[in-house]
Amino acid sequence: MTDDTSRWEAVDDYYDDALSISDSALRGALARSAEAGLPEIAVTPNQGRLLSLMAKSAGAARILEVGTLGGYSTIWLARALPAGGQLVTCELDPKHAEVARQNLTDAGCADLVTIHVGPAAETLSALVSGNEPAFDFVFIDADKESYLTYFELALKLTRPGGLIVLDNVVRKGEVANPETTDPRVQGVRACVELLSRETRVEATAIQTVGAKGYDGFILARVLE
Repeated sequence: MTDDTSRWEAVDDYYDDALSISDSALRGALARSAEAGLPEIAVTPNQGRLLSLMAKSAGAARILEVGTLGGYSTIWLARALPAGGQLVTCELDPKHAEVARQNLTDAGCADLVTIHVGPAAETLSALVSGNEPAFDFVFIDADKESYLTYFELALKLTRPGGLIVLDNVVRKGEVANPETTDPRVQGVRACVELLSRETRVEATAIQTVGAKGYDGFILARVLE
């Protein structure tokens, strides 16, 4: 761990404590996920609250998540829902989905969430063809190689005025390298190239540092 990363992690911990961001259910979700051997790649507590605040600010009653993992970000988003709200989340790995179900149950959110297990592109395509009611907020945090596909499908599923958020889009700055051979970075760049031409959205990117290192988000608002 570099000195910079240690400093970033200390700041994350400071705000997590000072602003009372985490609670027993959230800490328990991370602990159960780690015990089950899931990769430790969930959003940080500060990022989780950021997602929750964005969803609340958007008045999101229907939320779509691509990439459930152990359900940590799912809990944050489910807690942002108003009474009667719904969250649909997509997870490829059945083991991850089962851990997420346990975590959501412990957090008291299970009744708000539907987990679709299988390839996310297939799930999203089925939602499109099934005339699923539009979503207000979408969070994409899955395999970066498929970000272009996920964004294109999410755009079809998001209402005008809705917000689409994509995680891990800076990749330690490698996203700015046109010669990259990393398929994850290439996937992000393909999505960015689409965004540069897409007239139905307005978008920006935010670079972040913290316990997860140097990365960032894309925020894309679907135009009216």
